[in-house]
Amino acid sequence: MTARKPINVRRPEVMARVRDKVQQYDSELVTSIRENGNELKLPGMEVRLASAFGFCDGVKRAIEIAYATCAMFAGKRIWLIGEIIHNPAVNADLDSMGLRHLPWNQNDPLYDSLNEEDVVIMPAFGVSRIMRSRLEEKGVQLVDSTCGNVIRVWQRVRNYAKMGITSIIHGKARHEESQATASQSCGEDGKGQFLIIFDEEDARLLADYILGRGNREEFMAHFGNSCSAGFDPDVHLAEIGMANQTTMLKSETAQIQSLLRAAVKERDGDDLRFHAYDTICGATQDRQNALFELLEQPLDAMFIIGGYNSSNTTHLAHIAARKLPTFFVKSADCLLSLRNIRSFDLKTKSEVEQALPAEAADMNRAWRIGLTAGASCPANVIEQVIRRLAELRGCYLPL
Repeated sequence: MTARKPINVRRPEVMARVRDKVQQYDSELVTSIRENGNELKLPGMEVRLASAFGFCDGVKRAIEIAYATCAMFAGKRIWLIGEIIHNPAVNADLDSMGLRHLPWNQNDPLYDSLNEEDVVIMPAFGVSRIMRSRLEEKGVQLVDSTCGNVIRVWQRVRNYAKMGITSIIHGKARHEESQATASQSCGEDGKGQFLIIFDEEDARLLADYILGRGNREEFMAHFGNSCSAGFDPDVHLAEIGMANQTTMLKSETAQIQSLLRAAVKERDGDDLRFHAYDTICGATQDRQNALFELLEQPLDAMFIIGGYNSSNTTHLAHIAARKLPTFFVKSADCLLSLRNIRSFDLKTKSEVEQALPAEAADMNRAWRIGLTAGASCPANVIEQVIRRLAELRGCYLPL
């Protein structure tokens, strides 16, 4: 069966039909705060926004594609692999329009039921080469919402594969984007190699092995589920090239690159067989840099808004938590009172009930809070959080 090319659904006439759906995620309040120096001063409360937060261009594009697909192919079975983005509000609204979901496991029986009449949206994180090939074989109509930043990483690792360089991917081994990037690391002939490392501890294990200080069995036991088929650390670490899941923490990536570059240089006498290019998403960098700047201001607490399974949002929470009391919430519904809220605990990786700092309930002073949101968090959710905080403090905000 001849594979069908992905179709462009962002046509002017289609986008006109979904304009209201897309614009529901905008916020006049958030826009107004941006225009006023990212500050909102109310009697009893000051809200300071990071200079960069919320939806990025890639996320906006993916959402537009999802709504446009639902409009253009109304009446057909429309499938989405996983989630279009990691945001519960957006995903719930798309589900209400009848969007169906395919799991990331291409061996799931649902894939057997697909046929030429089905429409399948590939998410912003991209899909693996094997999964795409299977979809093409089924003859479905593909709609591609893969982010341009992700595609640039793929180009980098495909070049590594052509040159016989093993891709070292800084990311989460089970994250959809890392899985897709890993598949691209295998190259056109499938002979390329990759190793996914999560953090600095993984990088030190890798650096030790490069320097001949590691145990092969222990190394493979640790990384066995995070590397390419047939990966041989005694062969495939001769020349390595760095790449990223685009939403990782930039400072950690820099430290990992420094560790591995130093290891290669110590082993070889130079770093000619170490390659690194900045593949962190520009929007991710902007949001991290903006948060560092915001944290220099006098604040009592920090609120991070976004989906709990959003990697870039989680990194923002980690950054803020090092400096002051930080609360990672997915929506305004998490704000129960001035004493207790529900938020995501970074250690247990679960939503828990937490106590707010005493300043939150002290009506004799202004409560100074910082606020930012991940690249997959819409402005209307940010507005709802701000309004709920103001309501709890007894502050008036015009509708």
